Amino acid sequence: MTTNTILPSFRVAGSRPDVWTMVNQATAECKVPPVSLSQGFFNYNPPKFVLDAAKKCIDDVSCNQYSHTRGRINLRNALSKAYSPLFNRKLNPETEIVVTAGANEGFYSVFAAYLNPGDEVILMEPFFDQYVSNVQMNGGVPVYVPMIPPKEGAERPVSAKEWKLDMNRLRAAITDKTKMIVINTPHNPLGKVFSEEELNEIADIVLEHNLLVVSDEVYDRLFYTPFVRLATLRPELFRHVITVGSGGKTFGCTGWRVGWIIGDESIINHSAAAHTRICFCVNSPLQEATAIAFEEADKVGYWDDYISSYKKRFSILAKAFDQLGIPYTIPDGSYYVMANFANVKMPENYPFPEHILSRPRDFRLCFWMLKEIGVATIPPTEFYTDEDASMAQDYLRFSFCKTYETLEEGAERLQKLNHFI
Repeated sequence: MTTNTILPSFRVAGSRPDVWTMVNQATAECKVPPVSLSQGFFNYNPPKFVLDAAKKCIDDVSCNQYSHTRGRINLRNALSKAYSPLFNRKLNPETEIVVTAGANEGFYSVFAAYLNPGDEVILMEPFFDQYVSNVQMNGGVPVYVPMIPPKEGAERPVSAKEWKLDMNRLRAAITDKTKMIVINTPHNPLGKVFSEEELNEIADIVLEHNLLVVSDEVYDRLFYTPFVRLATLRPELFRHVITVGSGGKTFGCTGWRVGWIIGDESIINHSAAAHTRICFCVNSPLQEATAIAFEEADKVGYWDDYISSYKKRFSILAKAFDQLGIPYTIPDGSYYVMANFANVKMPENYPFPEHILSRPRDFRLCFWMLKEIGVATIPPTEFYTDEDASMAQDYLRFSFCKTYETLEEGAERLQKLNHFI
């Protein structure tokens, strides 16, 4: 009896090994565990008031059953209360907010609701890698427009503001098949917060061509410079922009998988319908706990402490880079920093695996750093097309959503780079 191989869908058949798998495999092979400054997961617990909320809710009978497909009403009310002042309008919790299974399912629900085969979605490089698969799984075609790194980025610390979206290329990318644009502010991995001027240029294009925008604002509570929301710039934009948020990023509990989307009823309804068919509802106890967390956050002064703690965390890495003379991008928001390693010289004939040699220079830097310096990072060309990867091949992304002790140890290990600069 002959057994034939059952072939997978074309949507996954062509996938090459992703960076997360590569970094995790290389880490597992290290004799001495590296300091992980790679993935954006926290290595410490959320605040006590958040944990207490979760413990309380797990004992609530109603919290252990299905919730409303649009989200538990207490959480939607809490989100309306928290975000209405930030959107300069009263958000209707019944019609303008949907709770999703993490921000990622929020993106997926929007793409599932609006994309027909062949519809084009403009993504800005560097991009969150899940955007690409989410678009393609729903029949869409990604179209890429890069943010141009500043030339001085290889010479001195520069503000994330100096990474500029190529507006001419954005305009040229618009075709009769363009359906939507995805923006991310504060940005992963750059830490860039788009200025009001930049957002208005994007808004002009959106309104001229009647496009939908998915605005990824999962780091919207973690900004170090003034933060402006695209949906708030003009009244008519609220009917064109679906804003995506994240409880995991907001409260340091990414494993809870509680996110949300916000927008005008006319555009949210279709995403809500898709969400119902994707997962029906989000886990009940942690929705309720997130609602309580929003209420408690205001009482305990969480938001200011949250920002100040991340400024302190960033300063630990910045000091290490300054001591080494390694230039870096100063983030306007989020918990990532891009450092430029153009002046770091790896040993010649270093034994890189074949799958690393076939990728840009930052993959070799990442692998060598992990093995020899003992610090795990992420090569940012993973977030670029092959055509534009050269823009970022001398950079590495560092995550600083770690304990102070972890960051201090990582900073100490980085000093080994002195011998290679």
